[in-house]
Amino acid sequence: MFTRIFRAALKPGKGDGFARAIDEKVIPILKKFKGFRDEIAMVSADGKEGIGISFWDQQEDAEAYDRAAYADVRKALEPFVAGVPELHKYRLTTSTVHAAVATK
Repeated sequence: MFTRIFRAALKPGKGDGFARAIDEKVIPILKKFKGFRDEIAMVSADGKEGIGISFWDQQEDAEAYDRAAYADVRKALEPFVAGVPELHKYRLTTSTVHAAVATK
């Protein structure tokens, strides 16, 4: 598997909006792409940082998404993000995510 980690400073008071935009705008875009498996989104306890981790079958699948739709995702998150987000890419080596429980 392959992962993309999106990390961004958030504008003051925009953590909930960032989380909502991931649910309502970003995930529907991701689901359109071959090889997409899952998205985990987090907002820091102080609301100053947001992170999105997407999981892909193969690096090529994530790269196809990068070329075709990453700009749309950045635009959807723009109202909540301060500055330029970071994007990092990794090969997934271990995961126990299936055992985790998300809370809102």
